[in-house]
Amino acid sequence: MSTMTLVSNGCVDFRGNIADKRKTGGWKASPFIIVNEVAERLAFFAVAVSMVLYLVTEMHQSLPNAATHVTDWIGAAYVLTLLGAFIADAYLGRFLTIIVFSFIYFAGMVMLTLSAKLDSLRPPICLKRPCPQASTSQTAFLYTALGLIAIGTGGIKPCVSSFGADQFDEEDDREVVKKYAFFNWFFFAINMGALLGITLMVYVQQEKGFAWGFGVPTITMFMSIIILLAGFSSYRYKKPMGSAFTRFVQVMVVAVKNHFRGVQVVSDKQLYEVPTQESDIFGARKLTHTPQYRFLDKAAVKHHESGSSTTQNRWNLCTVTQVEEFKCFIRVLPIWATTIALSISFAQLSTFFISQASLMDRKLGSSFVIPSGSVPVFSAVNALILVPIYEKIIVPVLRSKTGHRRGLTSLQRMGVGLFVSIFAMASAAVVEHKRRTHSDPKTLSVFWLFPQFFLMGTAEVFTYVGQLEFFYDEATDGTRSLSSAIFLSEIGIGSWLSTAIVKIIEKATGKEDKGWLRNDLNVSKLDYLYWILMAINALNLVIYMWVARRYKGRDGASSIGSVRDETIKDDQS
Repeated sequence: MSTMTLVSNGCVDFRGNIADKRKTGGWKASPFIIVNEVAERLAFFAVAVSMVLYLVTEMHQSLPNAATHVTDWIGAAYVLTLLGAFIADAYLGRFLTIIVFSFIYFAGMVMLTLSAKLDSLRPPICLKRPCPQASTSQTAFLYTALGLIAIGTGGIKPCVSSFGADQFDEEDDREVVKKYAFFNWFFFAINMGALLGITLMVYVQQEKGFAWGFGVPTITMFMSIIILLAGFSSYRYKKPMGSAFTRFVQVMVVAVKNHFRGVQVVSDKQLYEVPTQESDIFGARKLTHTPQYRFLDKAAVKHHESGSSTTQNRWNLCTVTQVEEFKCFIRVLPIWATTIALSISFAQLSTFFISQASLMDRKLGSSFVIPSGSVPVFSAVNALILVPIYEKIIVPVLRSKTGHRRGLTSLQRMGVGLFVSIFAMASAAVVEHKRRTHSDPKTLSVFWLFPQFFLMGTAEVFTYVGQLEFFYDEATDGTRSLSSAIFLSEIGIGSWLSTAIVKIIEKATGKEDKGWLRNDLNVSKLDYLYWILMAINALNLVIYMWVARRYKGRDGASSIGSVRDETIKDDQS
């Protein structure tokens, strides 16, 4: 076997041998991962868009409480990706983590279906207000089901995109281009699953009831596990590399200890690195030293108190690679923090946007009525259309203008999405004011909501795919799952912040009885919330642009410099 056909990123095949490009990875393996993502996202969105209605009609919760409970649940699902990343990197590896947490997810879906099917797990049907509340045991059963789904999502999401990207060798010029195409098609898969979840599954729920609406996605979730297992022999696998969190703590502890010992970094020659070709982080390549965050370099300074067993005890002396790994993690945090605002706005798609649609004219033709939970299809369809157009038409045009192989850098692409989100929330505010002040809101067509969904979908296409690219590229070999989890956790934090904003507005404006956000949207002032979110997005964009212009990547170059570097590389190739 020629060494030219072997991968250079340390991946192995299912037998444990260095993976052969001719037999594994690439587009031979990616379709299994993409189809699996379609099936998993179908299940998640089928639950997400129906849960507010389920909590209100079946569990007899108020609309504001149901909305906040759903955003809290979505938030937990995405923040738990940090747990999934830790387990994948430290113990199980990405593939096995996906499989294990998929079964946990499936168990939650089974419990949710039982909650909708068995009368004993729900309060009695409400004939007149006030409605009987769900019992403690009924609520506990439902929340346990949702908790298992959140845990399952937390284990799957940080691993699946990175596992897909692992199928492409970034040292191979032909495969690296396909990797970026994979990110676009992976996002396409997410939206295809969302589209099926918020149309077909919501229609099933509307026509057949919640038991069927949750039962069919349960079967789909099980099928997604079978699909992923079917590609077992075609995948490239990365073995667990140990806990990145532990390595980060070691760097901080040793740097602080050495600082108080008076250790100074006079020359780069003082910094310790193992003499082997590979780093001492299992399966990870060495990283070169960068001048940023000089304080952390103190963790790698050799001195008389480091001890003789330096290769064994990283609580006394860290390597340059270990320090640089932590630096890479710290560098992305400002970018991560300044993209959370979009997630706050995005949280409205599965809550208040749907609540608006439920009070509008949803007739399509003379007989068909669009289910309110299916209205987010406006956003999903936009993404399904825009991704192929962007990949096949816009990228080549931009490439000819900018010289960058992706047309726009990841940071530029995220900036475009954040810019569009401002207009999405402005559109939502204008339309809601029109709906609220209309003489008969029920006669106002649901298609008035199209602009806000369309613009939010556009913002997501640019920002989400840009984030996939950015957080994968800026991660080191040992932090790929963690980096994906950091990116995904902002979706969860955005959901929690959305809940916090709703609660603050409720408390400040008169609570559910007299405030801006009441149980009846027709007497609420939801447009005021949207104007607040628009202002947050606008302020956030200014901060993001300031941070992005000062960002220095893994190679120490600025975001502008990285464009030039890739231009030169492409020209030379």
